[in-house]
Amino acid sequence: MAARPAQAKKTILVTGAAGSLAKRVIARLHGRYQVIAVDFRQKVETDANIPSYKVDLHKRGFEDIFRNHKIDAVIHIGRFFAHEQDRQRRYNANVLGTKKLLELCRKYFVKQVMIHSTYYVYGASPYNPALLDEDAPLKASEVTQDLVDSVELESLAQIYLWKYPELNITILRPCNVLGPGVRNSMSLLLSRGIAPVLLGFSPMMQFLHVDDMADAIIVAFEQNKPGIYNVAPEDWVAFQEAVTQSGCSKLPIPSIPPVLPKMWSNLLNWNAFFPPYLINYFKYPVIIDGRLFRDTFGWKPRRSLNDIFSYYRKSKLLAA
Repeated sequence: MAARPAQAKKTILVTGAAGSLAKRVIARLHGRYQVIAVDFRQKVETDANIPSYKVDLHKRGFEDIFRNHKIDAVIHIGRFFAHEQDRQRRYNANVLGTKKLLELCRKYFVKQVMIHSTYYVYGASPYNPALLDEDAPLKASEVTQDLVDSVELESLAQIYLWKYPELNITILRPCNVLGPGVRNSMSLLLSRGIAPVLLGFSPMMQFLHVDDMADAIIVAFEQNKPGIYNVAPEDWVAFQEAVTQSGCSKLPIPSIPPVLPKMWSNLLNWNAFFPPYLINYFKYPVIIDGRLFRDTFGWKPRRSLNDIFSYYRKSKLLAA
């Protein structure tokens, strides 16, 4: 293969291109890099000069993208949420798909990989320390089988991080990411007019605007300092206060016995925004220590909690 000119732009593959976060990352990369957009849900409409593909990450066709493009780096954002697929399909896409991706990165000499993880991997427990740093054990799968794929994806990425340093792997564990276009459980919950809350519980939570998370991914990518990092602001707020500030009316749900809120969620089909496997996260605080990321990359969020919650308040007013 002919050597690429020194001035040629690096080629960056971004997965999960249909998602709000990935779209922002792609927009920030476009122009400075050659970007390839990949999604496993649909083929995404992109700007000119951005190839777009719909693929199954764990199937053979994905390798054609690596054959046809000289990929320098991968930013892996795409994954199925629990409310989108059953457990087996989610495991195949999230875990086996990520393993396939990492193997292709090795085979085609990709020089940098970034993995978008989640703070959920720590698990929600009344025995959690006040602040969870990056060395805290990942106990989510001990609490619920529905988070096994998240923990195994992380464990897999960590194996590759230490075993194959030439991949320059960075793993980011953000807190709750919210904002326009975000379709995770917390965003769907705060988008509702009425939000369920557990009687007697209002754990402290951290929230990050999707634009700040996109900025965090870009700064970590461009500085390329491999490792594992929590991504979170220095402030937090009680969950029920976040519900109020987002313009939601509270619907109190009995929390005793523990099986009751899970039964309510199942019966009322609340799995998208109040899933049974996340009930403990609405009971016990999971506050992550983001100092390592902030100090290493010189990053700090620019959007306040009011900026985040006002989006949900305004959306409800416009819909009224």
